Amino acid sequence: MNTTTRSETAQVGAAAKAQDNAQIDARRIAATPRGVGIGFSVYAERALNAELWDVEGKRHIDFGSGIAVLNTGHRHPRLIKAMQQQLEKFTHTAYQVVPYESVVSLAERINQATPGNHAKKTAFFTTGAEAVENAIKIARCATGRPGVIALSGAFHGRTYMGLALTGKVAPYKAGFGPFPASIYHVPAPIALHGVSVEDSLRAIQQLFKCDIEPKQVAAIIVEPIQGEGGFYVLPPEYLRALRALCDEHGIVFIADEIQTGFARTGKMFAMEHSGVMPDLMTLAKSLSGGMPLSAVCGRADLMDAPAPGGLGGTYAANAMAVAAAHAVMDVIDEEKLCQRAAQLGQRLTAHLEKQRAKDPGISDIRGLGSMLAVEFAKPDGTPDADRVKRIQQHAQKAGLLLLSCGVYGNVIRFLYPLTIQDEVFDEALAKLADAMQA
Repeated sequence: MNTTTRSETAQVGAAAKAQDNAQIDARRIAATPRGVGIGFSVYAERALNAELWDVEGKRHIDFGSGIAVLNTGHRHPRLIKAMQQQLEKFTHTAYQVVPYESVVSLAERINQATPGNHAKKTAFFTTGAEAVENAIKIARCATGRPGVIALSGAFHGRTYMGLALTGKVAPYKAGFGPFPASIYHVPAPIALHGVSVEDSLRAIQQLFKCDIEPKQVAAIIVEPIQGEGGFYVLPPEYLRALRALCDEHGIVFIADEIQTGFARTGKMFAMEHSGVMPDLMTLAKSLSGGMPLSAVCGRADLMDAPAPGGLGGTYAANAMAVAAAHAVMDVIDEEKLCQRAAQLGQRLTAHLEKQRAKDPGISDIRGLGSMLAVEFAKPDGTPDADRVKRIQQHAQKAGLLLLSCGVYGNVIRFLYPLTIQDEVFDEALAKLADAMQA
C-alpha cells in the first residue's frame, strides 16, 4: 500500500525538478536498462518550433526533430489547438470498438495525398514498426507467399519482423536472433561503396536462382532514401527496375516512407521524385507531429486482403493522434512546407559545399530537399566515425543537436523542423561550421 502523502510527493517532485542534467542522468542509468540508449545527456524542460531548453535552462537548436517526427516543429499552435479540442471530447474509445469520423476523413486525405490516382485504402496503427509489420502481413495475405526482400543498410524497426528486415546489425540486431524466416537481403545500390544499380539487381536475380523462386516472394520493401543506413538516395532507375520486376513476378512493392514522408524531401512523399508507384506505403513519424500514429496506405485490393479483425491494435488510430495528424496536413499545405523544405535544403547544401572546399574529410554530401547528410572519411578513404562524434560533441556544447547515421556511423544527418525561423537556421549553420572546423 502506498502511504506517501501529497506533501511528500510534492517535495520529491520539487527536488527532482531542481536536479541538473548529470543528476538526472545518474538516476536514468540506475532506473532504466542500458539497451534504451540516448543521444544526448540533456533533459528537455520545454520546446518551441526548432528550439528546446533543458532542465538547466540551456537553449538548444534541434536539428534532429525527434528523428524526423517534428517536420512542423515543437508545439505548433495548430496542433495544440486541435488536440485541446479533441481532449474536450474524448481521448480513447478504441477505434475498433467505437469508431469516430476523424479517422475516416484522415484516411481519405492520405489516400488523396499519396502518389497515384488508383483506388487506395489506409489503415492506422501506432508506431512505424507496427506499420511495417502490417504491410508485410497484408502482402503475405494478398499473395499467399512467404518471402520478403529488403536492402543492406535498411532500417524497418525494432520488432522481430522489423529487425529481420533491417540490414544493419549493430546496434539493432546484435544478440537478438534468430529472426523470422523467409527474409532476404541484397546490397543497396550505393555508388560511394562500390555497388551499382546493376550489382543490386543482379543480386536479386541471384536470390531467385539460389535461395527463393520469384513466385514465393510476397514483397520487396525499400526506403526511397535510407534513413539509419546513411541517407543514401535510391536512384530512380533502380526504383523503376524494381517496379518492373515486381510487375513481372506478381510481387508487392512496399515503399517505407516513415522517415521520408510528409514534405521532408521537398515533396509530400519521396517516391514522387522518381514517379514510381508503390503498391503499399508505410507512414509514421511526422504524420502526427509527435503523437504516436502510423499508417499503411495502398492499393484497395491489397488492403482488403486481410479478413475483419486481421488488422488493428488497441491504440491504433488514437483520437488525439488523429486530431494532430489532421492539423499536420493543414500546416503542410497552408505553410507550403514542401517548398520550404526545398529552399532550406538548397541553403544547407550550399553551406556544406563551402565547407567541403576546405575540408578534405568530407567524402559526400547528398539527399533530397531537407533530408540531407554529410559523410566523413579518413585520408585513406575509410569511414571516419570518430570525426562525427567529435563534431556532435562540439556542436552540442555550442547548443546545436545533430544526429548521426550510417552503417559505419560516419554520417551526420540533418532533420531540422521545416518551420524553423530563418534567423535560427542561419545561427545553426554557423554553429555547424564551427563544429566541423574544430
